[in-house]
Amino acid sequence: MLFDFVLLDKLRAARHIAVFSGAGMSAESGIPTFREAHTGLWAKYRPEDLATPDAFLRDPVTVWNWYAWRRELLRDAKPNPGHLAVAQLEGLVPKVTVITQNVDGLHQRAGSSDVIELHGNILDTRCFDCGRPAESAAVKASEEVPPRCGHCGGMLRPGVVWFGESLPSAAWSRASEVLEEADVFFCIGTSSLVEPAASLPRYARSCGRTVIQINPEATSHDVIAQYILRGKAGEVMPELLFAAWPHG
Repeated sequence: MLFDFVLLDKLRAARHIAVFSGAGMSAESGIPTFREAHTGLWAKYRPEDLATPDAFLRDPVTVWNWYAWRRELLRDAKPNPGHLAVAQLEGLVPKVTVITQNVDGLHQRAGSSDVIELHGNILDTRCFDCGRPAESAAVKASEEVPPRCGHCGGMLRPGVVWFGESLPSAAWSRASEVLEEADVFFCIGTSSLVEPAASLPRYARSCGRTVIQINPEATSHDVIAQYILRGKAGEVMPELLFAAWPHG
């Protein structure tokens, strides 16, 4: 792939790069998207049957088991070349911040050290009632489904953001601050459908950032981006880094 020389110069001159990633990036590691996870035994369920507070209160066992199944899918998943290239950026520019809609922790496993998880992490567990995080060892040792909180006895739930819930205020505030500081904003593998996270590329552009869209297909972010790189993150990102920094 040939890259614009001005884009390469902007990358080399950047002091702070923000990377906004969505489900398409994880899909390259074999992780089904949220909608794709409603297949097989789970095909009869709608998202609101499995990913809302009301659904959990109505049928906590089914909701817990669905998330347990999704956690199992992560066991063999590995960061793909796109994740690794994003992590590699940390050795090429002074500061890199990843803002992700994904809940799988693959950016951290790839080596990215500054990751803002807008939708939480599926491997985390917290109490539905008191909100305290639960120890993973206690969760694994429990025979109850779902396990119970060791502090208040409430039901434990996955540490993700469900439909109808607000994004973590600290994560959202920090993401907004990053966009006000970063020179370059990558938008990778996101369909632009889930708000309010989908508004971040628009905000980045309004802040005067250089917005780079990487996606195999067109999205509404195409009209925002100054640069559109059509393809998979695992293919485009390594090529882009090599073009900008051929000697590493």
